[in-house]
Amino acid sequence: MRPHNFSAGPAGLPESVLCRARDEMLDFRGSGASVMELSHRGPVFMQLAEEIEARLRRLMRVPDDYAVLFFQGGATLQFSALVWNLIGDRAGGDYLLSGLWSEKAHAIGRDLCAARVAASSADTQGQFARAPKQSELDLDPHAAWLHYCPNETVHGIEFPYIPESGDVPLVADVSSCILSRPIDVSRFGLLYAGAQKNLGPAGITVVIVRRDLIDEPRAGTPPVLSYRGQAGRESMLNTPPTFAWYLLGLVLEWLEEQGGAAAMAALNDGKSDALYRAIDSSNYYSNRVERDSRSRVNVTFDLAESSATADFAGAAQDAGLLALKGHSAVGGLRASLYNAVSQQAVDDLVAFMAEFERTRG
Repeated sequence: MRPHNFSAGPAGLPESVLCRARDEMLDFRGSGASVMELSHRGPVFMQLAEEIEARLRRLMRVPDDYAVLFFQGGATLQFSALVWNLIGDRAGGDYLLSGLWSEKAHAIGRDLCAARVAASSADTQGQFARAPKQSELDLDPHAAWLHYCPNETVHGIEFPYIPESGDVPLVADVSSCILSRPIDVSRFGLLYAGAQKNLGPAGITVVIVRRDLIDEPRAGTPPVLSYRGQAGRESMLNTPPTFAWYLLGLVLEWLEEQGGAAAMAALNDGKSDALYRAIDSSNYYSNRVERDSRSRVNVTFDLAESSATADFAGAAQDAGLLALKGHSAVGGLRASLYNAVSQQAVDDLVAFMAEFERTRG
């Protein structure tokens, strides 16, 4: 039995996906070659790419007036790409700050345009424990976009609502929550997600963008960052990460077999509820996030004696519970409960926590 992997990213993949990739490693669909050895412009890979896009559209119910693109560079590249592609004749965009990743997006946006903070939930020490409320948003009706991160991987904060942005296109970094539950794509101008949390391995990023927003990228936009250019070349303006694309496709097949985003939502609610119950019922563990902003896929927690944090993470790893150390920016512990993490994994973690508290609390 493999250990349970709670890594925040790159995260664990479904075991059946890894086994299938192993079995197809030397000969993909009778081609006599590995998928990573095939030309991205050849008929075998082109057909695969079409199937993957169709499956993603089906799973997310992507409307026809949206382009689905597959980029390299990770979600961080999109912090810049969205500016180049969406700014038009506007001065810049609005940003909601709720944790480390939305702060990073804003910092890069600020280097490229007039990136305005429409709301921040940081406290006086610059720490985050909740998402900004809709009533707190100070929106510019002339902004080119409103950017936010629905789920903050580092701080374990999740927006309990989709922000209302009026006529301003809503942009979201959904790297850690894509396909963890259903989402109404039509409410967004742009969604982007690094694959290495819920979709596959690092190296490929999904971009879903309304077509009317990509007609006129800013003059001087680098060709590989152009949404219009990538859409016109079927995401193959340059040689794409073919093996990562293939693995993303296997994960999408697995998700469809599990029942899609609705089934994942039920599973993820059960996993996070079980872990939060264990934290809240304990005098030894605590969670810093306000209850209505708690993430259902990245659960952060602290020990009553912070000096025991390293001991907890080490003992958990010895027990087959991997990657529970929190991010260096906030410390503590974190369990990422992405789609590939089973209920059994969470049950085993909860049992370990109870035993650790019994011996140390």
